[in-house]
Amino acid sequence: MAKNEGELVSNRRAFHEYEILETFEAGIVLLGTEIKSLRNHGGSLQDAYVLVSNDTVILKNASIAPYKFGSLFNHEERRERKLLLHKREIAKLQSLSQEKGLTLIPTAMYLKNGYVKVKIGVARGKKLHDKRAAIKEREHKKAVDRALKNY
Repeated sequence: MAKNEGELVSNRRAFHEYEILETFEAGIVLLGTEIKSLRNHGGSLQDAYVLVSNDTVILKNASIAPYKFGSLFNHEERRERKLLLHKREIAKLQSLSQEKGLTLIPTAMYLKNGYVKVKIGVARGKKLHDKRAAIKEREHKKAVDRALKNY
C-alpha cells in the first residue's frame, strides 16, 4: 500500500464463515466524528451486512465507536450508512443479492487517497465440513512450511 493508504477495520470472521466469490469497492457517506473515530481504529464490521433497495446500497449494523473528543454532535454508533457505487455496479449487486444462497458482506474499511472505502464481498455461506477442510488445509500448509524451514 502507498504511504497514504491503510486498513482501518477488517472483518476476518467473514473469511471463515463465508466463501467470497467477488469483491467491489464502494465509497461511504460518513460524518466528521465517524472519520476521526475510524482513523483511531474505532470500528467493527463483525455483524454488518449490505442491503440493496431502490437503487441505493446501505451498510447496516456496522459499528463505529463514538469519537471520545466529540461533543453533543457525536454520531450514532450503529446507524445505517449509504454506500456510493456506480449504477451498473448497483444493478449487478442487486441481481447477485437476489440469487439464492448469496449475500453481501463488508470485508474491510480502508483509506484510499484520504477517503474511506468499503470492500464489499459477494459471499456464499460455508458448510461445517467446508470450514473443517479449510482448517485442515491451513494446518497442512503450516506443517509443510515448517518442514521446509527446518530442512
